[in-house]
Amino acid sequence: MATKKSPAKKKVATKVVKKAPTKKAVKKVAAKKVVKKVATKKVVKKVAAKKAPAKKPAKKPTAKKSISKSTKVDQYGLEKDDEFYGLYFAKSTSKGLVEVKPCTFTLMYWWKGLLGYPDMIEISKGSDTAMLQFESTFGGGDSGETELTEQDVLDIDHIIEVDEQEMLISLYSYVPIPVPDKLIGALGLAILNINPETRYGSLELCTTENEEGATEHFLRYRAATYLRGIKSGKVEAIESMVTNGSEFFGLALDAMCVNKSIKKWLLS
Repeated sequence: MATKKSPAKKKVATKVVKKAPTKKAVKKVAAKKVVKKVATKKVVKKVAAKKAPAKKPAKKPTAKKSISKSTKVDQYGLEKDDEFYGLYFAKSTSKGLVEVKPCTFTLMYWWKGLLGYPDMIEISKGSDTAMLQFESTFGGGDSGETELTEQDVLDIDHIIEVDEQEMLISLYSYVPIPVPDKLIGALGLAILNINPETRYGSLELCTTENEEGATEHFLRYRAATYLRGIKSGKVEAIESMVTNGSEFFGLALDAMCVNKSIKKWLLS
């Protein structure tokens, strides 16, 4: 797990229905459907009353098809009007130069260029996937309207995964403490009640095995966004995903703390 912790504390509210702050809209480019028209030729044969030498049916003139040149794309399939068209970027590692593809470059630009954090992004062999792991501190508000107070602070683990082939960026935010078996039912019920009100992303129980082979359950929040079709504003799309995800996860945690047993577990 990465060692970087963000010192900023995020304030939350008790109502899950609270709207998120207005963000820059990310334009979605709808894929145009290409409808192919197949022309059918009808051959009409006339039968004459008198016998005559057989004649070949006259051919109808065929309409010429207009050939449109396909839009020029680069080695990653990005079109000429894309903000990263023609980009080639590589970073130096202990294993030599590693290619950084468009989605990974977007994540790197947000993490290093905008936030100023050191490069902790792990890129796979072939550069088709990448992963960023980091931690943040979550704290309640001091308005008296929340279940979690300013003194109620807990650490949250985050993982951002990149799939270059799908151009998909996924955010996973975890409570790093395993869920006690006696709270599985209560947490499951809370998730069912809260998810319909969570307008972006969703809560889920993630089941895994620890080093001893025992089954453990973790509470996590998951959100994802496609960068395919976004010609300009990819960095802003990632920033919006993480910002909105942090807010909605905070609202959900606060709502769960109405159950005193869940609150005690979160703050243990």
